[in-house]
Amino acid sequence: MPGGGQEPGSYYVGVDVGTGSVRAALVDQRGVLLAFADQPINQWEPQFNHHEQSSEDIWAACGVVTKNLRETCWDKAGHFFDLPDFLSWKATGVTARSLCSLVCKWTYSAEKGWDDSFWKLIGLEDFVADNYSKIGNQVLPPGASLGNGLTPEAARDLGLPAGIAVAASLIDAHAGGLGVIGADVRGHGLACEGQPVTSRLAVICGTSSCHMGISKDPIFVPGVWGPYFSAMVPGFWLNEGGQSVTGKLIDHVVRGHAAFPELQAKATARCQSVYAYLNSHLDLIKKARPVGFLTVDLHVWPDFHGNRSPLADLTLKGMVTGLKLSQDLDDLAILYLATVQAIAFGTRLIIEALEAAGHSLSTLFLCGGLSKNPLFVQMHADITGMPVVLSQEVESVLVGAAILGACASGDFASVQEAMSRMSKVGKVVFPRLEDKRYYDKKYQVFLKLVEHQKEYAAIMKGD
Repeated sequence: MPGGGQEPGSYYVGVDVGTGSVRAALVDQRGVLLAFADQPINQWEPQFNHHEQSSEDIWAACGVVTKNLRETCWDKAGHFFDLPDFLSWKATGVTARSLCSLVCKWTYSAEKGWDDSFWKLIGLEDFVADNYSKIGNQVLPPGASLGNGLTPEAARDLGLPAGIAVAASLIDAHAGGLGVIGADVRGHGLACEGQPVTSRLAVICGTSSCHMGISKDPIFVPGVWGPYFSAMVPGFWLNEGGQSVTGKLIDHVVRGHAAFPELQAKATARCQSVYAYLNSHLDLIKKARPVGFLTVDLHVWPDFHGNRSPLADLTLKGMVTGLKLSQDLDDLAILYLATVQAIAFGTRLIIEALEAAGHSLSTLFLCGGLSKNPLFVQMHADITGMPVVLSQEVESVLVGAAILGACASGDFASVQEAMSRMSKVGKVVFPRLEDKRYYDKKYQVFLKLVEHQKEYAAIMKGD
């Protein structure tokens, strides 16, 4: 069986002939049922209380179920799609894949194509058959027009005219990057105005975060995915860093605190979100100091779900140092602030890894749900020392997707032209450079936290 990871002969078929049906199962050496099939048996009642069945019919049913075991939701599958390509196929009937999906998720090389040895190594060599027809043998750059556009059936489903252009797609985070990274920044006093687009880092921050940096030549960054050619902006190499949990981590910390019910009640009374209330509460308790200084003795390492970049270590855990016995609203607000800062320090660590490998970055372009939180944005500016550009349209992923459609329609000559025309700067947040020394010290503590965690793990693993 394909993809089973065991030698041939390690599987067993059990057949059960019952009164009403024949059932069969494919079972491995551990007793795990891998596939199931059943087939009804014909019954005749020539007269009341007399029942007959056909031995030939039963044998034929046995043949049906055993064949169905071999022909699994695997052998019968005509195509295997990543979600963006599945949606494109539903819209157009075209099985062409997006270069973004295949390069970032499917080990496809923009230069060399599929690697047969990889599929054979993991037991999926049947993907190679028929010129890769099941996984894609036509690969298009994002924004390329697919087939004859929207099919009549898809047009009815979507309420749109048949035949309108449909673009080769992007993964959602990459669409967000496309929607912000190419904005015209003239007149905003940004260093990147006179620099190439490769000086910009797009950070798509929601439940988790992705850090998208592009370059003219391939740059290999330890712990950071890529480089992928033309996976986001055609003609550029993409490096993709990321944090496994960001918005999810903030929710986890806030909602799990003893003071959360009080916070929720007070926020509701003011018709505010809990985070808007927390931000205003921090402004109340900071007194004369900058708000970030409230965490002088509270520090968080944010990898509650492992580290994706740049340490690429799924065994890492979250850490908090500086807790007290009190659990009031002030404590919750300060822990929330320390968590937001920790996520920003994680971005700083990714930026340092990118720059050490050869990227030259000067400006952050944020989008996604967390970019709507002014505290999150200001902490990223202060902690990285870089200005943060926010898009005029907060739904940057949708703008990025629309840019692809605009290119597919032929209204723009290139993705880059569409980016510069359709991406607009909404707001720029500059770092408070006077607070740099404080954040540099907190960053030193941040790095010590993971260093100590690894030391603790080594102690516990030792004799």
